[in-house]
Amino acid sequence: MVRLRGYLICMDEAERAVVLAHRGEHIRLTLAEPGCLSFEIADTEDPLRFEVRESFRDRAAFDAHQIRTRDSDWFARSRHILRDFQVEELRD
Repeated sequence: MVRLRGYLICMDEAERAVVLAHRGEHIRLTLAEPGCLSFEIADTEDPLRFEVRESFRDRAAFDAHQIRTRDSDWFARSRHILRDFQVEELRD
């Protein structure tokens, strides 16, 4: 399994508005991907900081997600938002 955890860190309300406007569709599309086990972009106590948690069955599913995301409306609109992510690969 591959797991990503971390934060989207917005610098201002305009960046926050991008996340709020587009995260629902990004979550919906990601959860429909083969091999996606879970995916969440959650509010935190800081309105400019969102917690991201995702897990995929294996490296191939995670890599396919990364490729799809790079060609998505979500990425086109949010690519400038700071990401602080850690990825770990868990083995049985």
